[in-house]
Amino acid sequence: MAAKQKTLDDLFLHTLKDIYYAEKQILKALPKMAKGAESDELKAAFQTHREQTQGQIERLEQIFELLGKPARGVPCEAIKGIIDEGTEIMEDFADSPALDAGILSAAQAVEHYEITRYGTLKTWARELGLTEAATLLDQTLQEEKETDALLTRLAEARVNVKAA
Repeated sequence: MAAKQKTLDDLFLHTLKDIYYAEKQILKALPKMAKGAESDELKAAFQTHREQTQGQIERLEQIFELLGKPARGVPCEAIKGIIDEGTEIMEDFADSPALDAGILSAAQAVEHYEITRYGTLKTWARELGLTEAATLLDQTLQEEKETDALLTRLAEARVNVKAA
């Protein structure tokens, strides 16, 4: 018997599980990043984003519920690598004027990964007629874009200048 052909529905669910896992890992990493940062503004940005991330996880759980599926993640090697790289930067640049610039760049790598995933999921949700899911995904996508913009402002106004 031939294997069942995978569909966009299958891909949507798999990617939803991927970002759910990623958000859970990010939730664990943000307090470490806040603790490692020297800039009070960067610490505050990480603390604020941790609260946002909790809300984003709750939105993902709503989407799983809409689909009638359990909220469960699948290991995401991409986010593991990005977080490991951030941890390595915090260790290698501890007590360095470039520490915050390194932490911030790692945080933006996370944001860019999330922006890519949420943008794709939103598009797929629309294609699949999952209007409510698309709305929830767009809400998170906008938050991720705002966080990325905030990090860029911090980098350009203070963090990179201090590191130079």
